[in-house]
Amino acid sequence: MATGQIRGRAPWVVVRNLARMGRGGAQCAGLLREFRPDVVFVTGGYVAAPVAWAAWRQRIPVLIYLPDLTPGLAIRVVSRLATRVAVSFPEVTSYFPGKAVVTGYPVRPELLTTDRAGARAALRLSETRSTVLVFGGSRGARSINRALVAGLPTLLRHCQIVHVSGRLDWEWVSRAAAELPETLQGWYHPYPYLYEEMLQALAAADLVVARAGASVLGEFPAIGLPSILAPYPFAGQHQAANAAYLADRGAAVVVADSDLPRRLSSMIVELLGAPARLAEMRQAARALARPDAASNIARALRELAGC
Repeated sequence: MATGQIRGRAPWVVVRNLARMGRGGAQCAGLLREFRPDVVFVTGGYVAAPVAWAAWRQRIPVLIYLPDLTPGLAIRVVSRLATRVAVSFPEVTSYFPGKAVVTGYPVRPELLTTDRAGARAALRLSETRSTVLVFGGSRGARSINRALVAGLPTLLRHCQIVHVSGRLDWEWVSRAAAELPETLQGWYHPYPYLYEEMLQALAAADLVVARAGASVLGEFPAIGLPSILAPYPFAGQHQAANAAYLADRGAAVVVADSDLPRRLSSMIVELLGAPARLAEMRQAARALARPDAASNIARALRELAGC
């Protein structure tokens, strides 16, 4: 399907991408006529525009799901074509008057049933030592990786660390792991990437360090996981808003990307040394959980489909 981004592009790129969206709309129209769906479900971004346009033209109900706390330009435009807009939190409904339905953020059901003790055993972690999970998304986050690795000699005296570096930084991260003193190496568990084992890493953790993509709004509350969030500075306002939402409710603390080298290690040590505060953060995170989110979205789809 042809489409293209418009915001922040040069005028000639905008014209070209608008033409691509037009072609994409025609492609989607053909697919919809062939498939004949009762409802169309999209999750936003500029790639959704041709689909929503084609569905609207054919009078097929459209349900948009917005995981973030602030809608981007594409969502604001496409929402005019939608019948309903599912949002994760009540605070987002004001963006879509008359169309918003609060569903919560859906998470994998396995996340809710993964046992902490079993997860630690599967990852060969100590049952008694505090566990910190550090990751930066599917490709990693270099600023987080650098700040963490620089602080390992100090941090590993206080906790064990599961570090998902991303493949781009794996070569130098693995070298740094090999250069650690033997007395500390057993507490450091670096990986280039985790697939299904990521569920176990989340379940095993007492504290997580991460970016602030939309998934933090669902996964961390679902298992009551306290977090240190470093919003990616080039992600518009989405990650900053996501991080602020959890921090304002006591479930997270926020560190600016530029402050990671100076503050990350001390923040981790401080939180691990304050079990009462971690317990409060855990409780605050759990209070935001919506374990019925997937069912709520399915119910909204059935209602629009008339079944």
